[in-house]
Amino acid sequence: MAEEFDVIVIGGGPSGSSATAFLSKAGKKVLLLDRAKFPREKVCGDGISGRSVGVLRELGLLDSFKSVEHQDMFGVTFSSPNGTVAPIPSASGSEAPGFVCRREVFDNVLFQHAKSLAAKTIEGFFATDLLFDGSRVVGVKGNFDGKEHEFRAKVVVGADGVGGITARKLGAYNNDESHQHAGIRCYYEGVEGMGDKIELHFVDSAVPGYFWIFPLPGKRANVGLCMVVSDMKKKRANLQAIMKDIIENHPVFKPRFQNAKRATEIKSWLLPLASKRMKLAGDGYVLVGDAASLIDPFTGEGIGNALTSGKCASQAILEAFKNNDFTESSLSNYPKALWAGIGNEIDTNHRMQRMANSKFLMNLVIGKAKRSKEVRGVISDAILNPSNHKRLVDPLFFLRALLA
Repeated sequence: MAEEFDVIVIGGGPSGSSATAFLSKAGKKVLLLDRAKFPREKVCGDGISGRSVGVLRELGLLDSFKSVEHQDMFGVTFSSPNGTVAPIPSASGSEAPGFVCRREVFDNVLFQHAKSLAAKTIEGFFATDLLFDGSRVVGVKGNFDGKEHEFRAKVVVGADGVGGITARKLGAYNNDESHQHAGIRCYYEGVEGMGDKIELHFVDSAVPGYFWIFPLPGKRANVGLCMVVSDMKKKRANLQAIMKDIIENHPVFKPRFQNAKRATEIKSWLLPLASKRMKLAGDGYVLVGDAASLIDPFTGEGIGNALTSGKCASQAILEAFKNNDFTESSLSNYPKALWAGIGNEIDTNHRMQRMANSKFLMNLVIGKAKRSKEVRGVISDAILNPSNHKRLVDPLFFLRALLA
């Protein structure tokens, strides 16, 4: 007989760990599964946004990050294809609105918290299939410790990322190359000129993508480059060659990397963008995080949306238990709540992503941001303060700001 739980969460990253924590605190019997053993590395830009900070505060975990390796961030620095650099500070305040933390560290704090609350946790579990009763998902099958195991539950939460089985098995995998980022990243030591801001650089050779430098303690940095997959293929762009050329030859960045050393190999990964909305709930299941294709289309940041999706999914699941209704109709309250919270921001940032394809517009906007406090405030909100995003939805606001 398969062991039974109220909820099975497949994947212990930010979305899965947040869902597990919220559900377990509400008294549900949760099984948390992950193929890795924590702490483990996760390829990412490592940026932790204001949206992430809000959910971490709700989980009671914000103070936990003060005792682990991280770098507080108080704004963002942009540069345009013509070389204009615009530092954009966050709103004044003593608490950092975001930070940079290696995912090996960040995810482990979240996972250990969820593990302490979950009814059962299995690391090193390789999920091979979902279990169905007709069209309803009722569990998961997989390998652990050399044996095959089956577990059943009223609801299965697919939090196993872009490379997991749930989205693929359920026909919800985002394979649209115009709504996918290809990214590469590595770590450098000895990078000069970093401060208390994340850096997004729309370097001429990288457009329609961007080059980033995310500061870490001790002159270390997460350094990378991303581009929409369809654009990359049209340009036949080699991301590693572009990044190498920027670091070694670009007049702005060459001096900053003059004495720097690459500390890790360059790794690549695929980022499914939230600009294409996938089916996130069905009979007996919900999808969260990268499995739900929730990466921000402009910044490439996914942790905040992942944590938020775990929270929204848990709320819908708890309501489903109250009504003893685990159908698609009931669990669809989750995507309704999620898109009500992040939908306008995603739509706006998708427009900003398309705008970033134009070197003329990026030169115009970043140049204006350097000179205009109002434009700096708008862009700061777009990156660091998702709670104040309404005016970004209005295209006339940008027009007025640019003409001011």
